[in-house]
Amino acid sequence: MASLVLCGVSRSGRTAARLFMPYCRSDVPNAMTSYFSLKKAHLTGTLLSRTRCFSHTTCRKFMSHLAKANTQSGRSRKRMFIAAGAAILAGYVTGVMHFLKAEMTSVSVGDDEEEDDILQKCKGFMSMPVTDVKLLRQKKGETSTRMEMLIMETQAAFCRALEEVDGGKFKVDRWERDEGGGGVSCVLQDGEVFEKAGVNVSVVFGHLTEEAAKQMRSRGKTLKGVDGKLPFRAMGVSSVIHPKNPHIPTVHFNYRYFEIEEADGSKQWWFGGGTDLTPVYIDQADIVHFHSTLKEACDKHHPKFYAKFKKWCDEYFFIRHRGESRGIGGIFFDDLDSPSQKEVFAFVKSCAETVVPCYLPIVRKHLNDTFTSQEKDWQQVRRGRYVEFNLVYDRGVKFGLATPGSRIESILMSLPLTARWVHDRPQ
Repeated sequence: MASLVLCGVSRSGRTAARLFMPYCRSDVPNAMTSYFSLKKAHLTGTLLSRTRCFSHTTCRKFMSHLAKANTQSGRSRKRMFIAAGAAILAGYVTGVMHFLKAEMTSVSVGDDEEEDDILQKCKGFMSMPVTDVKLLRQKKGETSTRMEMLIMETQAAFCRALEEVDGGKFKVDRWERDEGGGGVSCVLQDGEVFEKAGVNVSVVFGHLTEEAAKQMRSRGKTLKGVDGKLPFRAMGVSSVIHPKNPHIPTVHFNYRYFEIEEADGSKQWWFGGGTDLTPVYIDQADIVHFHSTLKEACDKHHPKFYAKFKKWCDEYFFIRHRGESRGIGGIFFDDLDSPSQKEVFAFVKSCAETVVPCYLPIVRKHLNDTFTSQEKDWQQVRRGRYVEFNLVYDRGVKFGLATPGSRIESILMSLPLTARWVHDRPQ
């Protein structure tokens, strides 16, 4: 009964998700949401107070020596003055060196703590990061390092949440790319709850192919390489979950970072990503929960982000040759490169942290829902639509297939184990 009450729509009242347009285009009911503006972080410096190098007693003794020196010969006076001055200078330099040594020790301890933090986080991942940990520690302040740590954390958190619900374990498949980089693919197949669940991390680098560069130029990118070569570095986490029960929706998320080095040595960078939900049967309460969770994350950074990226998601996940939306939407963004790397990364981090709370409550809610053979059949047909979108329109799949040395198994991880295309099936 609790499940039915939470559902909000009875089994007989559920509508088959054929054309999702009314749900994709409608907004989540308005609610007063607090807006927290993103403030720039300010570094707090340490104000060092000036200290006396010598005590009053030492100064009086020194002046006394100078007075006595006036009664001696010029040469003796000169030697006395030089010796005293040298003593003062030596004492000052010694004090400064002690101070600098103490400061260096303080900085070193801070660095060690941050490096230890990287090592500690790595212990909780599904696998060690793609980039060598020593290199991550050396470049701990760079955006690429922070992003790689974030996608590894996201993969681990999502996999463990799914394992807790399913009872099965993900197979961890670590792979390398000859041209540079590699990835960590985690796949759970034929589980109790999930027919196929994949959570993939990739960190690749090398030179863009002309086909990949052409795709980016078509989106307005101005790319200038040397002799046709464009060094790049790309990384991201992506996941698609196909449950067995047709009343548990399919979910997809992807968060990525891209860098390109141009002919003059400058770098172009941008972030992309999003999370979207594809139910087989519509449940209004699920839709509200899913979108509200994403909106809350967006509102922390800008009051217009949610509406903007929800609209983009509705437009992007549209199967043009079918005239259908793929699901009930979510958020989607790409080529995000302003206002700053730090601020955009903070936004992406907030979005990545929603993948568990926006989806797992929906999964648990429908775990024990019963279903008929007809409902299972409709799930297979809808999965066919999912496959069509991924192979024809998805940017990540198209980029992966156009990149030499890419791992096809990981690129096509998003495809379900089973789907159906029935000729002239009544809709």
